[in-house]
Amino acid sequence: MRIPFLDGFLASMLIAIAIALLAPQLGASGGVLHLEQVTMVGVAIVFLLSGAGLSPAKLKAGAANWRLHLFVQLFTFAVFPLLGLAVVGLAGRWLPQELALGFFYLCALPSTVSSSIAMTALARGNIAAAVFNATLSSLIGMVLTPLYISLWLQAASHGVPLADQLIKIGEQLLLPFVVGQILRPLIGDWVAAHKHVTGKVDRGVIVLIVFNSFCDATAAGVWTRYGVAPLLATALLTGGLLGFVLWLTHLVATRFRFTVEDEITAVFCGSKKSLATGAPMAALIFGASSGGALGLIMLPIMVYHQLQLIVCSVIARRYAQRPETAAAPDI
Repeated sequence: MRIPFLDGFLASMLIAIAIALLAPQLGASGGVLHLEQVTMVGVAIVFLLSGAGLSPAKLKAGAANWRLHLFVQLFTFAVFPLLGLAVVGLAGRWLPQELALGFFYLCALPSTVSSSIAMTALARGNIAAAVFNATLSSLIGMVLTPLYISLWLQAASHGVPLADQLIKIGEQLLLPFVVGQILRPLIGDWVAAHKHVTGKVDRGVIVLIVFNSFCDATAAGVWTRYGVAPLLATALLTGGLLGFVLWLTHLVATRFRFTVEDEITAVFCGSKKSLATGAPMAALIFGASSGGALGLIMLPIMVYHQLQLIVCSVIARRYAQRPETAAAPDI
């Protein structure tokens, strides 16, 4: 299984960003393409297909290892948000307000699904537990992520009521997911047999959201206001955050005396953050009230996404090279 460093998805996002910088009127909200409406429909389709592709049997197979599940979910929704607060506390005075919010948003997101499972499989880890944890994380994130962001915004005295956020998340993400589960007996086999198609739909919707958000940011003058400093700060801070979390998950998993297979699942599921969930959720939570700064808010998760693919694919290959009875390599 090969995880590409520079694939068509990254190239598509870079092209979308370049076009957004040069011709923001094309993809701006309320513009000729009406992308804010197109992406809403696309997000619903993505989560419907996600629900239809989820196998309850695979979830059941990985459900018994409660110590591992508790480890992953605590890292995702407790340790990570605390690290986000620490990053903002240490560096927030030098960051634009929207970028500081973006770092906390990154840390409040659920883990990935597809890449966590792919990395675990590549590293010969506990795949059933990875499926269970990645899926559970996505479901928990539909509630906890908007809750965390609501608390942040209320502390900043310009929050959107949590109930309104949860209603929007429920309508746009959870409801299509449930409908997909209901339709699974009818379309589940097709979804499983055409993962390359559903993957392209998933990535295509993310690219459209990125294009829309960067067009809005360019039209609002965000990039001319801050220059290249946000990108440099984001690259430095996300790289440091990823490195620290990978080291910490490995250290704690070792102290808990997990098997190598469970350690692999703990490291990959506990260190990842989901752009697939983060992009549509950001559009729902921040889109109307961000004043064109959604691109800046999304910048940390976009950079972290690519970094985690590159770094974790290297680590996965190191795990995969171990003999059958060997201990795990140091991270």
